[in-house]
Amino acid sequence: MGWLGIDDTDHINGGCTTHTLYQLISNLPPQFPHQNPRLVRLWPYAAQRTRGNAAVAIEIITDGNEEELIQFLEDWWNDKILPLKDNISTSKDYQRKQYPTDPGMVWFNRQPKAEFYWSAVTKEVTKQQAPKADFSWGGHGIIGASAAVIWPGLNHTFEAISWRTSEAIIGRKKREIDMSALAVVDNDPETFMSRDVRSNNILIAPRGNCPVLFGLRAKTMAAAEKNCQLLLDAVNTEQAEGYIVFQTNQATDDHLADNKTDIVTNTSILKRGTVVIETKDNGKLLAFAESGEIKLLSQWLEKGDKIEFNGLKSPDGSIHLEKMRVLIAAPKRKRPLCQDCQVTMKSMGKNQPVRCPKCRRTSQTLWLEIERLPPSKDWLQPPIDARRHLSRPLDWN
Repeated sequence: MGWLGIDDTDHINGGCTTHTLYQLISNLPPQFPHQNPRLVRLWPYAAQRTRGNAAVAIEIITDGNEEELIQFLEDWWNDKILPLKDNISTSKDYQRKQYPTDPGMVWFNRQPKAEFYWSAVTKEVTKQQAPKADFSWGGHGIIGASAAVIWPGLNHTFEAISWRTSEAIIGRKKREIDMSALAVVDNDPETFMSRDVRSNNILIAPRGNCPVLFGLRAKTMAAAEKNCQLLLDAVNTEQAEGYIVFQTNQATDDHLADNKTDIVTNTSILKRGTVVIETKDNGKLLAFAESGEIKLLSQWLEKGDKIEFNGLKSPDGSIHLEKMRVLIAAPKRKRPLCQDCQVTMKSMGKNQPVRCPKCRRTSQTLWLEIERLPPSKDWLQPPIDARRHLSRPLDWN
């Protein structure tokens, strides 16, 4: 018994590592049963990621026939996976630098300790840092393949991924998913991030010409299996090649450290409403235009406010906010009004009282503090169509 991991077989306009695994296990000799397929998301800023930076792994039972399995994997690698190397494509939706595919495949007789996974999900790592597999093939993809095997799975959700037929992919046909069935799926409390009810956008179907028909996320394996079958059996869903229910680290917050608190020292609003929050101890925080309530709360903040937050530190050092709340709102200060004239009093100078510019009356009360109430005192996070795959919904806490 051992673990197989695969990564980096896809590019922006084609391929999917989940499909690569599906094709491999669909052709495994019958003497090698398999179990526990897993889909593992890694550090979202990894330089050579394609889209969601996911790798896959699966447990295979060898029963003493490991040599035969390794020979099968060697042949499959050379015939099916190695030809996927050096594919590259660009897209107007992805402005960052793209890298050629560099597939990797690993075989571990036993799962190594979890340290490498925690590094790979929270920061940039190199192939040299990955633990040595019992057998390995390929290049950069060995990083993700190893991390997927090593993931301890302490917190997990599930995703049922189905794939399109080759005819639909080659013909670049529009994806067809039954919207009535999707509404039923979305109303199941055991599923999540299936549809954006604000815009009615489908969140389970990717864009572009990748082989995935849909990826349905759920809290339990049973819910993923049931709702996947419901969608596939629906009248207006196109025929699928097949599906697998993966255990995943999605919606676990594995990529985040503990929450932080800090004091706001300044805010500035950029194009489209993106907010830069400068803090006393944690540098710059970014609330992007797409972050919804977080953006609106960030625009309300003023110097002196105490906030609690979490998010990933990007390569430029700024923290991209994924959740935030106000702990203490600094009061708004204003000069008092003259009791007789109802005119705002003005300073007479340093260490001097304030004076009414009209009647010349003075006061020793230099400032009045007015309570500020934030738009919300609760934790806030971006809307579901702007969250990371790894982000845990607040209403689960």
